[in-house]
Amino acid sequence: MDQTGNAGTTARAFPLPSEITDVPGAEGWRSMYPYFTRFQPEDDQRFWFYNAMHFPEPMPAFDVITAEVPYTAIGANTARVFSFPTTLGIEHRIVNGRVYITAIPVLDPAEVERRAADFARRAGIYYENWDRLYEGWKTRMRALIDEIESIEIPALPDLEDIAVVENSTGVAQNHYVRENYHRCLDLYSKMWHHHTEFLMLGYGAYVVFFEFCKKAFPEIPDQTVARMVAGIDVIMYRPDEELKRLARLAVDAGVDDLFTEGTDPASILEALRSRGAAGARWLAGLDEARDPWFHVSTGDGFYHHHRSWNEDLTVPFAALPRYIALVRAGESLERPTDELKRERDRIVAEYRELLTSDDERAAFDQMLGLCRVVFPYVEDHKFYCEHWFTTRFFQKIRRFGELLHRFGVLADADDVFHLHHTEVDQALTDVMLAWAAGGAVLGGAHFQPIIAERRSMLDKLRDWSPPPALGPVPEALNDPAVKMLWGVTAQTLEAWSSEIVDELEIHGYAASPGVVEGTARVLRDVNQIGELRDGEILVCPVTAPSWGPVFGKIKAAVSDIGGTMSHAAIVAREYGMPAVVGTGHATKRIKTGQRLRVDGDRGIVRILG
Repeated sequence: MDQTGNAGTTARAFPLPSEITDVPGAEGWRSMYPYFTRFQPEDDQRFWFYNAMHFPEPMPAFDVITAEVPYTAIGANTARVFSFPTTLGIEHRIVNGRVYITAIPVLDPAEVERRAADFARRAGIYYENWDRLYEGWKTRMRALIDEIESIEIPALPDLEDIAVVENSTGVAQNHYVRENYHRCLDLYSKMWHHHTEFLMLGYGAYVVFFEFCKKAFPEIPDQTVARMVAGIDVIMYRPDEELKRLARLAVDAGVDDLFTEGTDPASILEALRSRGAAGARWLAGLDEARDPWFHVSTGDGFYHHHRSWNEDLTVPFAALPRYIALVRAGESLERPTDELKRERDRIVAEYRELLTSDDERAAFDQMLGLCRVVFPYVEDHKFYCEHWFTTRFFQKIRRFGELLHRFGVLADADDVFHLHHTEVDQALTDVMLAWAAGGAVLGGAHFQPIIAERRSMLDKLRDWSPPPALGPVPEALNDPAVKMLWGVTAQTLEAWSSEIVDELEIHGYAASPGVVEGTARVLRDVNQIGELRDGEILVCPVTAPSWGPVFGKIKAAVSDIGGTMSHAAIVAREYGMPAVVGTGHATKRIKTGQRLRVDGDRGIVRILG
């Protein structure tokens, strides 16, 4: 295989994009997505992998904006703003509703050297001023959140308010339909530019430290390097801390008996309202936590139907029975942060002692110090961006869906998410014209059959089992996020493509240490999270940071995708539980109810029966 990734005469491990056939009954899936998301003939010569981390389900037409916009921003910051030496941006394609991506490498040594000089100067400005710039980032993000929350969806009344005449505003309400819809899209785009402004630099700092350690200590496990930056408190854990506070409040107020495993949140809330002052006290505590800490998605912020905790209390209420039981028993609810720090410091001292020169020790200290400075952003940004902002963004788009439903374009407000954002623009224009002229809205007859077909296709696409990768395997994978976040390395690809030697054994990344046995609970959809029971082993395509509260009730986590710095790996380490990530096929090979042994030290999952 040559440097461009051409397969030559090498045997192929994965199918080519052109070899993927349409799912029967969903042959029209291409109509949901823009032309630039389709595989081209030349794409057969390139390596792609399925981004199940962010897109574990087939994409509704509107939700594909969560691929279009992020990859626009990632590429801009990586390639054009900071000039990463070995990688440009990430391209994406869609096949049968699934998002595949590839990183564009820089292979010319002279170009790498030129870009490295630019990167050192530009990234250095951020690394040297990280704390100050990060505080400015948080201010900008809060301003974006305030702005998205302030957007109003015009009511389009039969007659404009008299104030429009009295104040000579000169603008009717239908103008603001388009302006405010576009504001939502523009703010979402700006949010993602802010999102990736620091993110790739965070991964880049870790990759440099990681590669230094691998060279200095050839036998060091990936997980051990990651544990050197463990035990750092981040804002993404604050929603979970609020649940612990509510658990203590439930016991203190004497309403803890209402929180039992499997009881739906609506029933608990109804019972609390009948408990007088005690119930009111707990409900007041809940209201205090909800803004902003329950603006956290049950998923990872990439699908409209992954509602926030504020919209669906299933995830937080699923964690409360266990926390309440621990409070009753007088046990600690805290994450083992102090233990993680002690172990972190022991590992650092042990490996630092192996270095043979003062220069090496100084370089080690500097790189590790930078990693610890930038690491909180790697998790914290999730709360501001994918969760707080994005849940509010989807809520605003749903409100535009309500407008379209009111005017007969949509049969249901949520059907807005079965239209691409450019089609929503057309539908809103239809309403603006009809309202202005007093004519008929034509969108219902046009869009409702399209939406019905797309609903049907998505149902069929959910049953398709996408290959973990497509195309020829490249010689080098140079993108820091591909390595650290998705866990796609030469070893991963070999594991994905190898024939299964032992049907009962699954290999992945040793993400968090420890060995446990337990019963599997396979969850392929985040909306199934309420099915998880105390003491089970979670097996899923990928976990979301918002699942932190249920990490306290499970014995271990196993995921199809993810690397040593994926969110599943980070959260598992912070909660002190074993995890194996990046298995590729765990959700296909394991069934709910099977007994498993999860070895988080070696990255092996064994099916026991």
